[in-house]
Amino acid sequence: MTPVAATTVAPRVAENLNRALHRLFDREESLYLLGEDLLDPYGGAFKITKGLSSRFGDRVLTTPLSEGGILGVGGGLALCGNKVIVEVMFGDFLALGFDQLLNFASKSVSMYGQQVPVPLVVRCPVGGNRGYGPTHSQSPQKHFVGIPNLALYELSPFHDAEAVLDAAFNRGAPGILFEDKVLYTRRMYRDQRVDDSFRYQIVGPGPGWAHTFPDGEAGGADFVVIAPGGVAHRALDAARALHEEYGRSVHVVTPAQLYPLDIEPVLPLLADAGRVAVVEESTGGGTWGAEVARMLYERIWSSLRGPVLLLNSADSIIPTAGHLERKVLLGTDDIRAGIRQTAGWEGGSPPPAPLVAPATAPATGSPVTVPQLNNNDTVYLVTDWLVDEGAWVEPDTEIISLETSKAQADIAAPGSGYLRRVAAVGEELAVGDVLGHLLPEPAPRGTPEPVRPVAEDGAPPVAAEHRLDRAQQGTAAVVAKSHREIPAGFTVLKAEVDDALDTLARLSDETGAMLGLAEVVVKAVADAHQEFPRFFGSLVDDRTVALADAPHIGVTVDVEGALYVPVVKHADEQSLVDLADTLMDFRMKAVGKEFAAHELAGGNIAVSWNPDPGVVLVHPIVLWPQLCMVSVGAVAEECRIDAAGVAGMRRFVHVGLAYDHRVINGQDAVLFLTWIKSSLENTAGWEEN
Repeated sequence: MTPVAATTVAPRVAENLNRALHRLFDREESLYLLGEDLLDPYGGAFKITKGLSSRFGDRVLTTPLSEGGILGVGGGLALCGNKVIVEVMFGDFLALGFDQLLNFASKSVSMYGQQVPVPLVVRCPVGGNRGYGPTHSQSPQKHFVGIPNLALYELSPFHDAEAVLDAAFNRGAPGILFEDKVLYTRRMYRDQRVDDSFRYQIVGPGPGWAHTFPDGEAGGADFVVIAPGGVAHRALDAARALHEEYGRSVHVVTPAQLYPLDIEPVLPLLADAGRVAVVEESTGGGTWGAEVARMLYERIWSSLRGPVLLLNSADSIIPTAGHLERKVLLGTDDIRAGIRQTAGWEGGSPPPAPLVAPATAPATGSPVTVPQLNNNDTVYLVTDWLVDEGAWVEPDTEIISLETSKAQADIAAPGSGYLRRVAAVGEELAVGDVLGHLLPEPAPRGTPEPVRPVAEDGAPPVAAEHRLDRAQQGTAAVVAKSHREIPAGFTVLKAEVDDALDTLARLSDETGAMLGLAEVVVKAVADAHQEFPRFFGSLVDDRTVALADAPHIGVTVDVEGALYVPVVKHADEQSLVDLADTLMDFRMKAVGKEFAAHELAGGNIAVSWNPDPGVVLVHPIVLWPQLCMVSVGAVAEECRIDAAGVAGMRRFVHVGLAYDHRVINGQDAVLFLTWIKSSLENTAGWEEN
């Protein structure tokens, strides 16, 4: 994640922050960085410090696991005239260094009879929505509000990280930069545009405030939401929905500096609107939002048309399970509902249904058709209707689920109306086919609804039944198609893994990453791309194979009966540590069923991972339109007699390859598997990978 040349695509927030750190180190010879697991190739828990230790090794210091110790040393270095950045791996752990911030760093600025610079910035990843659970997901900003000399900042996609860090250091006093983890993979906003419907402008001195508003509506806000960077996207989604539903102009303002807060730049906007909400992900009670409300009551009491609306997450620890985590944390719907209720906005309700059905059939209304979801598939499976037949729906209400290449997509209504369902669950439809209609009035009673597939007449009665859920239905459709269309062969080799497992255990201790055979297999398959390009292709016709320019490797993840195959894009460019992070992210998303469609599409080969004890080998089904799938069984042991006649236990795995026999023959398969086997048995060079 070293600095790269500017491109037409905005950098991700993590890339912007990494680039800012590199630039600071380039121009600040007395700058130090302290924290846990910062050194390359790991580069920090979220890769923000990647590349820094390779370039500035004498000033990037990895530390023991002691937040109090790290912050104490960092504060001491800053007090001695150095600029210091301390990375706390998770915001939850900042509490362990609270004493050093409250009683040492912040007080050292002014307790010696004169102002003493203490240029210390604490970087602190915070926030939930990542499935990390109660001890790695909190937003502790409110606990640091009001400490003299301690400034608080928050990362955002509007504010350049270098400018924010410069502002923090220029104060000559300690500061904390809170970085919501969900922002790292989002792209920065630029050119004063958020999307096609919202623009923004920076107001105020320094990093300032980002003022976001519907295009053409910079003035005259009906409601203003004050949202720090981590919740700004949720506030913007709520503003967009309220604008579409009620035609109301909801603006969002995002400060770079949380405390001390300079409210002056946005005070005219807030006073003119008269309705203000402050949203944050922390729990309620003693919040940053309460401090903002206090300031507004003092400054614009007479202009406010009601109390400042404070919206927070639920009063609860943060669960690990995705569906429970979403119930606890503040979301877009919470913001939207809170604003609508506070403002008393009406409208958006469906017109009343007539008491008597019309004598004639209703008009066909607006059709809802199958959209183009990706470039790999031409048909999609209808897995579930999300809205009842005849129900009134608003624009952008998700009404039906489609499955493609193991990706689940919920299709939204293009307009409003009464839903008339046409497509049946289990039906395969092409792009442009009609899913249903949105009618201006209810369909006549007695109009039949498409019937779900049922068992044939004469089937024996059953005591109970199991209905496949949406993920299982999607899996069934994909593997059935693959089984019908691909004439597959299958070859297996045995690979010894004693040295591999010992080396991985050592590297895990050295890097802090959870390294296993899965990462090595994915890396080996990726490295085989140049030698075996056909294995990564797809059939165009009976005589032509389209070759891939890079290995994009799908990896099976099976959770609670649902099978996902998320794709490691450009796997050849990732180190073993990078792959460990990627695969761990896949597992967490599988638990919460949180995969986006693009994460499950685009693969050109796949790995079936089957580590359960006792699994000897698995013959997988190649995923159309791919040509190959590698399978790996569980680690097993067998007794071997060595050359000296001594018996010993050796660990091994079976590595198999299912392949499209139209393109790949048995000898090719053996050569490919021999490559994988050699990669597992030869650990030389793994440290560099």
